[in-house]
Amino acid sequence: MRVLLLTQVLPYPPDSGPKVKTYYVLKYLAQHHDVTLVSFVRESDDARYIQHLETLCERVITVPITRSKTRDLAFLGQSILSGQPWMMLRDERPEMRQVLADLAAGEHFDIVHADQTNMGQYALPFTNSRKVLDLHNALWMLYKRLSETTSSTSPMKYILARDWRMLKQYEGELCRKFDAVTAVTEEDRALLMEAGAPDNITVIPIAIDTDEQALIDRRPSGPHIVHIGTMYWPPNIQGITWFLDHVYPIIKQEVPDVRCTLIGARPPEQIVERSADDRTLTVTGYVDDPTPFLEDASMTVVPLHAGGGMRVKILNALSQGIPMVSTTVGCEGIKVTHDHDILIADEAEAFAQSSIRLLTDSDLNRRLTHQGRQTAEQYYDYRQACRPLDTVYAMEAKQV
Repeated sequence: MRVLLLTQVLPYPPDSGPKVKTYYVLKYLAQHHDVTLVSFVRESDDARYIQHLETLCERVITVPITRSKTRDLAFLGQSILSGQPWMMLRDERPEMRQVLADLAAGEHFDIVHADQTNMGQYALPFTNSRKVLDLHNALWMLYKRLSETTSSTSPMKYILARDWRMLKQYEGELCRKFDAVTAVTEEDRALLMEAGAPDNITVIPIAIDTDEQALIDRRPSGPHIVHIGTMYWPPNIQGITWFLDHVYPIIKQEVPDVRCTLIGARPPEQIVERSADDRTLTVTGYVDDPTPFLEDASMTVVPLHAGGGMRVKILNALSQGIPMVSTTVGCEGIKVTHDHDILIADEAEAFAQSSIRLLTDSDLNRRLTHQGRQTAEQYYDYRQACRPLDTVYAMEAKQV
């Protein structure tokens, strides 16, 4: 079939959660269909990334997008006047509309596959194609949780509290306009239905390539905690701040020679400043290849208290054999079990004690490494996990 895939971020390199999710869907689709990719691109997207995607796709079309605080404020004003979610308005671009209008006028696609809620609006004009909405999370719940965990003194609390309610209505209405909807977890499926989506939602988990995310030969030089995550994403900022404020001090008391490394793009200044005052803490920013840090890691942490969908960082860690401690929200929707392939803790003291166990108990560390790798291979390799797309596409093709 001829497939038009619409993405909000260029899905290569797979160095963040949304990119990983989309890249392996694309990689799977490209093995079975002729895929045209239309994607927004940022200034940081290298021409080599597009060249790689061209090896998978029939064609790649890009549309530049820039964001700024000034633009965001303008879209917020527009949201207040129109009653539309701010998160959707800030990705509205006439340039993308024109590119897709030209495609719709001149070509036929069997499937138009919109990746993430933000891109759903762009698929709707393709009235002669079947439409699939691929949701990375129930966005309304993500922003509801962010609202609940944001300080009451922050103006973002008002914006988030207002936006999640509008997003809930928007997502439910959007899902009803598509022929098929996919979600990454059963929890998200239930949340989307709560928002008014129909029950024709197929759960397809986020997938990885377990060959590429190979088991890492870890030889830590000492007790070393590593965290990998995009450091400008608000849930990650909240989670790491909580960890540094309430969890890490307890760990340092019990394990005095412990070190902690935070890896991820665009860390906020308040977190960078902490590394200047704490010799045990390193904030690297973005790194092309985190493997050397993981080879020296004793464990990783996922201290999230807000979020939605699935955490790719957990899938990668399972596949690479990096044992971890996560909150319940952090590992939500992933087939992991406490004390089998992961440790789960929500309160600061329990999170700290679980981390101390992994840092000091080598048998437990090895056991979680082994069981985690098995979980990744069994459930989350893209060659297995993406197979339900065959059924979704086949059902849609019968109706074309």
